[in-house]
Amino acid sequence: MRFMVMHKMTEEMEQGLAPEPELMAKMGQLIEDAMKAKVFVSGEGLRPSSERVHIAYKGGNRTVTRGPFKNATQLPGGFGLFRVRSEQEAIEWCDKFAAVLGDVELYLGPIVEPWDLGMMPKPPNAPLRFLSMHQVDESQPAAPPSPELMAKMGALIQEMTEAGVLDATGALAPTNQGARIRYEGDKRTITDGPFAESKELIAGYAIFDVPSMADIMEWTIRFGDIVKVNEIDVRLMQG
Repeated sequence: MRFMVMHKMTEEMEQGLAPEPELMAKMGQLIEDAMKAKVFVSGEGLRPSSERVHIAYKGGNRTVTRGPFKNATQLPGGFGLFRVRSEQEAIEWCDKFAAVLGDVELYLGPIVEPWDLGMMPKPPNAPLRFLSMHQVDESQPAAPPSPELMAKMGALIQEMTEAGVLDATGALAPTNQGARIRYEGDKRTITDGPFAESKELIAGYAIFDVPSMADIMEWTIRFGDIVKVNEIDVRLMQG
């Protein structure tokens, strides 16, 4: 079973403050342990919401709103990790996604790279990577995708892959198959899904491939104890 663990923004993250060396060391150890256990798939961090955009498609029209976003709500239904030359190119790929899916809202933001953290020099002509996360409203019943829609989405994924744009993509199962962890000081509260959209935007994610919900919760609790955030969502991935 593949799960996406998403931690939410804090004031320190919104300010773009670099993580403490101790935190980096502990996170590196967690990833190393997860890789040795053969359960770690991938993970990325996002830059502050001031560097992100919210894109809403409705009735064939597109509205782009630039961050920062305060009290914005987010409940992802899936993601795409793009490798592009500019933000505008990333937005144009989002346009193609919306042309297939129809009315949809998404957040698009740049990924934190190793050179942003001082871990290595920035390579010459380094590509830009952006994470797009489209939103869902689980209060509205969703019809299963038609074969025509699946074929169009498959063709778009193939086009992006052949263009060298798509690093990764995935869909998330409904929240009734997930969990949310809320931290208040040293107190940790775990709530099984379903759960509503959150007013804290996603700050980063890690994908694990584990046998069960119990297994992913063990990794998530360890992850949360390191990153010191207010909220983490655990979502089962589809497919």
